Amino acid sequence: MFSTLPIPIIQAPMAGGVSTPELAAAVSNAGGLGFLAGGYKTAEAMRKEIHKLRTLTDRPFGVNVFVPGDKTVDEEAVERYRVALAAEAERLGASVGEPKWEDDDWEAKLDVLLRERVPVVSFTFGCPDKEVIAALQKAGSFVIVTVTAVEEAEMAAEAGANALCVQGEEAGGHRASFGNDPEQDEALELFPLLARVRAAIRVPLAAAGGIMDGRGIAAALKAGASAVQLGTAFLRCPESGAHPLHKQALADPRFVETAVTRAFTGRPARGLVNRFMAEYRALAPAAYPHVHHMTKPLRAASAKAGDPEGMSLWAGTGYRLARELPAAELVEELKRELEEAWQA
Repeated sequence: MFSTLPIPIIQAPMAGGVSTPELAAAVSNAGGLGFLAGGYKTAEAMRKEIHKLRTLTDRPFGVNVFVPGDKTVDEEAVERYRVALAAEAERLGASVGEPKWEDDDWEAKLDVLLRERVPVVSFTFGCPDKEVIAALQKAGSFVIVTVTAVEEAEMAAEAGANALCVQGEEAGGHRASFGNDPEQDEALELFPLLARVRAAIRVPLAAAGGIMDGRGIAAALKAGASAVQLGTAFLRCPESGAHPLHKQALADPRFVETAVTRAFTGRPARGLVNRFMAEYRALAPAAYPHVHHMTKPLRAASAKAGDPEGMSLWAGTGYRLARELPAAELVEELKRELEEAWQA
C-alpha cells in the first residue's frame, strides 16, 4: 500500500471532528493517504462519513477505530476527580459528565468496515484479534496497527497486521499505547523507537510524531519508514474540523509548550499547556473513557464561551510549524520540501 502512494504522506486520523471527509479527500486527491477517524462517533455516523468521502475521491483512503480497553478503573479516584471538576463546572455554568465505560460501538464499526471494504483500516489503543485482522484483509483492507513500543509492534506483527504506524512521544493527541498504566508512561522519541522496531519487525512502517515538514519526512524515510504520518501539520487547513479557537491557539504566542496529560480524557495525550491542563493534570486518574465523558461538557462550554484555556488543544511538539494552507497545497509544499531534502 505505502509503495503505491504517489507521495509517502499519511494524514493522521484525528478524532473529535478534526478529520473530515473534505480533509481526507483533499489529501488523497493530492497523492497522499487521507484518513477518517472513527473514534467518538457511532458506527452509522462513521458509515455516512465513508459514503461522503467516496463522493469526493476515487483514491484510496483509510479509517481508524479505537480498540476497547479495560473496564476496570479506580472508582474512588474517578469520584475524587469528579468532585475536583465540580468547581470548574460551576464556573462554566455546566455539569460534569457521567463517568462511564463504553466500547465506542466496536462491533458495529467492524461490521461497517467489512461491508464497506475500506481500503485501509488502522487501529489505536490496542491490537485486535487475528480473526478480526484476517476478516478485514479478506474484505480487501490493508490493516495498520499503531504502536508505541517494540513489544506492541511484535504483538501486532504476530496478529497479522500488514503494516505498523510507529508513534513517537512527540505526537499530538492521544498516545496510542495498548495499555493505560501510569507506571508505564515513559515513551520513546520517534527516531529511537523507529530504529528499535525496524530492527525487530519486518513489516512496512509508517513514522508518526512531531514531523511537520519535508526535511522531517526525509529523515523518517531514511531511518527506515515507508511512509510518514502527519496530524498537527494539517490542523490549520481550512478542511480540518478543528475548532477555530484550536487553530488560532497553534499560532498564539501565549501557548508556549506542549505536555502529555490525562486531564481531559483519562489517557495520555499531548496538547498545548493551558489553564485546565495545568490545574488538573496531577489530579486526573487513568480512567478512559470515563474522564473523557466527565470533561466533555466542560470542554464544550469553554469552547462556547470562547475560552481556549478550558479546551483540549491537541498538538504535537512541532506545532509552531503548522501552516494555514489548503490541504492539497500543503501536500504539494511537503512534496517540494521532501524533494529538496533528498537532493541536499
